Amino acid sequence: MSGAADTYAGYRVRLVETLRGRGIRDLAVLKAFAETPRHLFVPPAVRHRAYDDAALPIGNGQTISQPFMQARYLEALRLTGTERVLEIGTGSGYQTALLGALAGTVFSVERVESLAVAAQRALREAGVANVSVLLGDGTLGWSAYAPYDAILVAAGGPAVPPPLIEQLAPEGRILIPLGKRGAQVLTLVERTGSE
Repeated sequence: MSGAADTYAGYRVRLVETLRGRGIRDLAVLKAFAETPRHLFVPPAVRHRAYDDAALPIGNGQTISQPFMQARYLEALRLTGTERVLEIGTGSGYQTALLGALAGTVFSVERVESLAVAAQRALREAGVANVSVLLGDGTLGWSAYAPYDAILVAAGGPAVPPPLIEQLAPEGRILIPLGKRGAQVLTLVERTGSE
């Protein structure tokens, strides 16, 4: 983030130290957290808590995820900076921005219009240029830009939606919470060929 006065830089450093202390080791992931302005992705009423390692409300009954959990997701995806990534559940756009710092191109689908609009605004304000947001049903993916090297699903279900599997590139991976509501397990599914 550029700007004459970045009053939140010290808070980002503290957040990175917290993440490192909790076991996050991927330097690219830590750098993404150090450079991504989380305060732009939360409502003004909770901005003073933007760099807490906590989930925060963003409206419409939704939350911005806890940074530690987001860091774990990002480490699990093993991004190298060149991937085409699909994100299901844009939410506030913060994780979208983190993905943008770690991948080549990010396509994100959000079902709640007000969240999609707010996320697009925050992404523009943060200067994130390699992401696109679509208002739509995430279980259908975004076939226009498939195949994807990685797919990150914010809210899962009992199984991986078939359209997401179809849109995954060979050797690609999907990170998704699977199982019954309240008892989901974060699962990494890897495609080992063209099937």
